[in-house]
Amino acid sequence: MTAPRQILRGTTYLVTRRCAHRQFLLKPSKTTNNVFLFLLAVAARRYGVEIHAFCVLSNHVHLIVTDPDARLPAFHQFLDALVARAINASLGRWEAFWAPNSYSAVALASPTDVIEKAAYVLANPVAARLVRTARLWPGLWSAPEQIGGDAIEVKRPKHFFDPKGALPDKAMLQLTAPPGFASADEFRAKLEVALAEREEQAARGGRGFLGVARVLAQKATGRPASGEPRRSLNPRVASRDKWKRIETLGRLVEFLRAYRSAWASRRAGNAEAIFPPGTYLMRVAHDVRCAGFG
Repeated sequence: MTAPRQILRGTTYLVTRRCAHRQFLLKPSKTTNNVFLFLLAVAARRYGVEIHAFCVLSNHVHLIVTDPDARLPAFHQFLDALVARAINASLGRWEAFWAPNSYSAVALASPTDVIEKAAYVLANPVAARLVRTARLWPGLWSAPEQIGGDAIEVKRPKHFFDPKGALPDKAMLQLTAPPGFASADEFRAKLEVALAEREEQAARGGRGFLGVARVLAQKATGRPASGEPRRSLNPRVASRDKWKRIETLGRLVEFLRAYRSAWASRRAGNAEAIFPPGTYLMRVAHDVRCAGFG
């Protein structure tokens, strides 16, 4: 049985999702870019999730987000389901779009960790040896200067979506600075420095870059030549500070202990058992009482 996830209000996450069989189902194209950006904007507004940075590579996606209202699972269920259906329709396929168990949401423990992971996200096209600088990536990629700037307007794609359906004709996506920074300018400046450092490190590798033309020429059913890593770790918390990490993991252990105690009490017949802060599924699906959530 998978341990319950703690979903706390105001947490900032690095979120990752990978395509089935590592196929290039998210390969950059006008349709794919439009579909994903539109649905990201709609999902962010619907569930109140703040978007700070994103990069959509051909076979996986990274997001840096903050979840003010503890609704991250609902946000991703909506986004992932509609992205899968819409892009599958554009590709004429019906098979599973996302790899099972590939969803990862890692809580970032401090502003320093947010900067590090945001730079990691934006440097991904360079680290993967796809393009020499991340700005050359032809897929979706959020430029640091967009943070705190004008909202991005995205029109509803013409294919798949019913013009008379529930989704709006257009959606607005505002990139914001995460909590813990004095201003968008501060976050943006620190991110640009960290991104430049990561790009420089990645560019030192001996291999060349695939290049935009070859990326666009790949088939959606293609996949990387290298084998898929197996049994890799799936962390829930990231922090470079050892003691901060220990402290955060300690709180997670306490959450699991309290959750199991409340679960046992409920199973024993106590319908008023109080679950710990951060309980998500039991709160949403079964309306259990949760400490600090009223």
